[in-house]
Amino acid sequence: MGVEDELTQKKKAVDRHLEQLLSREDSLIDQAMRYVVFSGGKRFRPLLALSSGECFGVSHEVVLPFACALELIHNYSLIHDDLPSMDDDDFRRGKPSCHKAFGENIALLAGDSLLTMAFEVMAKAPVEEKCLTKKEKLISEISRLAGVEGMIGGQALDISSSPCEMTEEEYYELTLKKTGSLLIASLKVGAILGDAEPSQVQALEEYGRNLGLAFQIRDDIIDSYRGSSKDHPPRPDAVLLFGDKEAPRKLRVYIERATRALEGVGLESEELRYLALRLLEIGE
Repeated sequence: MGVEDELTQKKKAVDRHLEQLLSREDSLIDQAMRYVVFSGGKRFRPLLALSSGECFGVSHEVVLPFACALELIHNYSLIHDDLPSMDDDDFRRGKPSCHKAFGENIALLAGDSLLTMAFEVMAKAPVEEKCLTKKEKLISEISRLAGVEGMIGGQALDISSSPCEMTEEEYYELTLKKTGSLLIASLKVGAILGDAEPSQVQALEEYGRNLGLAFQIRDDIIDSYRGSSKDHPPRPDAVLLFGDKEAPRKLRVYIERATRALEGVGLESEELRYLALRLLEIGE
């Protein structure tokens, strides 16, 4: 099987596990959680986790609960980001955002529920007794990178920033926290569970930082094609900051840096390389 086929199989495994976790549809909150999680996401973060696990010989069965927990955290953040008090977006992935489909109160609770479920899933993740310390360390690291030091801190910078006044340094700080932190958390699943060498952890972090910058610049370029409107107000934006020609160049630079970071430390993963190179496809 080629690398794309391998990633497709991993995505299917993630979707199956998420279906098991979110099988209930008894309440509006259950329905709202399913509405967001199964609205067409590419499972980028779980794929990073599963691919990093393979680098260190960690089985898919061990990685999968953590991979799915990261997807739950990601989707909770999307619900909250779209709320009127935050980014005020009416649409997400071509569909009405959660608060538009279910109301703000249900959307807020659905986001809270996804976050809570993520930590329940990680706490219950089956690992060998000798790996319990690793599991504890991993949950702690994901908590840190999803919290004020990471993703939430980045969102706080986002809502307090003026797109027209943002400096390059401020854009990088915002992006590395809001986007990069959860990507790095995903990569650390394999590193922590698989006893990575310090040099390998550093390489994965460098890969994740550059991947986060590329990921956000790509999104900003795609958003610039759509243009600003009432439903898509202007935000801290790579195209606004760097210009139409420089933003795509920076995208390529960060993807190249991401792939180079894996070289020379036993992390020449075709899947991780492929996931980075896919970000060049800005016409999607």
